[in-house]
Amino acid sequence: MTTGKAYVAGVFDKVKAQNAHEPEFLQAVEEVFESLVPVFDKYPKYIEENLLERLVEPERIVSFRVPWVDDKGQVQINRGFRVQFSSAIGPYKGGLRFHPSVNQSIIKFLGFEQIFKNSLTGQPIGGGKGGSNFDPKGKSDNEIMRFCQSFMTELSKHIGADTDVPAGDIGVGGREIGYLYGQYKRLRNEYTGVLTGKGLNWGGSLARTEATGYGAVYFAEQMLKARGEDFAGKVALVSGSGNVAIYATEKLHALGAKVVAVSDSSGYVYDEDGIDVELLKDIKEVKRARIVEYANARPNAKFIPVGEGSIWDNKADLAFPCATQNELNADQAKALVANGVIAVSEGANMPSTLEAIDVFLKAGVSFGPAKAANAGGVAVSALEMAQNSQRTQWTFEEVDAKLYDIMKNIYENSAAAAKEFGAEGNLVVGANIAGFLKVADAMSSQGIV
Repeated sequence: MTTGKAYVAGVFDKVKAQNAHEPEFLQAVEEVFESLVPVFDKYPKYIEENLLERLVEPERIVSFRVPWVDDKGQVQINRGFRVQFSSAIGPYKGGLRFHPSVNQSIIKFLGFEQIFKNSLTGQPIGGGKGGSNFDPKGKSDNEIMRFCQSFMTELSKHIGADTDVPAGDIGVGGREIGYLYGQYKRLRNEYTGVLTGKGLNWGGSLARTEATGYGAVYFAEQMLKARGEDFAGKVALVSGSGNVAIYATEKLHALGAKVVAVSDSSGYVYDEDGIDVELLKDIKEVKRARIVEYANARPNAKFIPVGEGSIWDNKADLAFPCATQNELNADQAKALVANGVIAVSEGANMPSTLEAIDVFLKAGVSFGPAKAANAGGVAVSALEMAQNSQRTQWTFEEVDAKLYDIMKNIYENSAAAAKEFGAEGNLVVGANIAGFLKVADAMSSQGIV
């Protein structure tokens, strides 16, 4: 009889051969696969059904060109993607990313992660992801509108409230969601909950903006409780300065911690007095300026440009990588450990390399993997879908309470799965297994499809 280890290794060899040019996707797959060996030993029927190979192959990949006209009247061309990975437990659900780095490998890694993340929320949503190599930076509102309208003209053929419900991600905020939704409504002649992250006046949910950042903090709170600790007096580093970082910072301050550093692609700022969240919101959400403007406005804040130091070099108790994938490597993880970090909660998607995660786990640092710790955003997106279906809107407090409960349940289910399968305390293993089992059971029940 085939062992779990042999089965997983065989499938991974095939995945590597078929996707050799997709490093981000292979990294995400490897991280998950390593955790699942004991699952296949316990449930050999999943081997008989070749469930892992079925899961790792997307149900559908859509790739398309996006022509649009810039303000100079020049025709520009970008690539668009939508990977519909798994609909075993609900309609495809996952964000759209507009960034020059976007390619099929990145969209597939994000979509694969989304399967498990969405499963962990307990909501009936499958896994998908999409985006374009379009760069919103430096573009006028009219250019972004024309791009979004062209992008949605093609994407609208493949999505729907009961089929695939995209949301925002890097480069796709409220402005972009508005333009995308307006074009979808125009093309389909229907007012439906096909996108989440919508404006509050036209179907959006209160607390959706805050959800990913708040959720990462709520997850960290559970990790600290397990250590007999809380946020009071703790110093935190939060990478990034977009939506996730801003609201993680806001919630950390509300719960008694002090965030002393945030960053963007140009460098980071260190503010010994604690990051002024309202100033940060004004600079990044209103003015859309670089992080150096924060240092210019605060007397005790310092700006350290890229190449002259890392945000992770600073002494802190807590770390929240909330910027982008693979932003935190093994050397930086070692620096964090040396500087006293006791908990890391990932607000971005796969921000820590596999080697960095290994450093944290071996050092006894409480580590919240992205598919668990940053699930708050998609959890509230699912709550937005529910509100749209009911034609109602819940209060901020109602949504926030539901978000807290979801993040608490994700932690408890991940911790329980880790313990059950012989990896107590390892939330990476626990989250992967807990997320996988729900999807695997649904796939098995639905036959070989």
